[in-house]
Amino acid sequence: MATKVYIVYYSMYGHVGKLAEEIKKGAASVEGVEAKLWQVPETLSEEVLGKMSAPPKSDVPVITPDDLAEADGFIFGFPTRFGMMSAQFKAFLDATGGLWRTQQLAGKPAGIFYSTGSQGGGQETTALTAITQLVHHGMIFVPIGYTFGAGMFEMEQVKGGSPYGAGTYAGDGSRMPSELELAQAFHQGKYIAGIAKKLKAAA
Repeated sequence: MATKVYIVYYSMYGHVGKLAEEIKKGAASVEGVEAKLWQVPETLSEEVLGKMSAPPKSDVPVITPDDLAEADGFIFGFPTRFGMMSAQFKAFLDATGGLWRTQQLAGKPAGIFYSTGSQGGGQETTALTAITQLVHHGMIFVPIGYTFGAGMFEMEQVKGGSPYGAGTYAGDGSRMPSELELAQAFHQGKYIAGIAKKLKAAA
């Protein structure tokens, strides 16, 4: 039976969505892994989104809390809002109380990825504060560490991400993930999918 890895994300302007697509490719490159993209429900009205010049949502299916129970591993992605995950993703996690009560996510591996507007905008605080959500569910946080190799030490170009997970800088919104950032995202998907596969085989 295939190992199911769910890439679950929220993206307002497409930056996190772009990383998510690459993470899915990486996860799907692992033999025996079935990778699937999901987006969390939007909490803002169409009127507000319009005023924020947000583009239309992608056709990626919207997840419900109960869908999470079907997966063997997760990679969660979100933009940063004042150094923490966006309210949309937090609202989704707040709705997983039923899964928490029955411990359906306990022992499952999970990674995180993110987007910030600037280099000091919360690349690491967003990751650190997101880990609390995983802890309460008993999930196993899987950082990428320095497994991405030389790409982790790139100093000649702007690069998001950290040992916590893949990331990108959106700037004023016009900057999309670079080739290096996308390569790191692919690596994260492949790395975590491999670990999820091993854990499922050992269960």
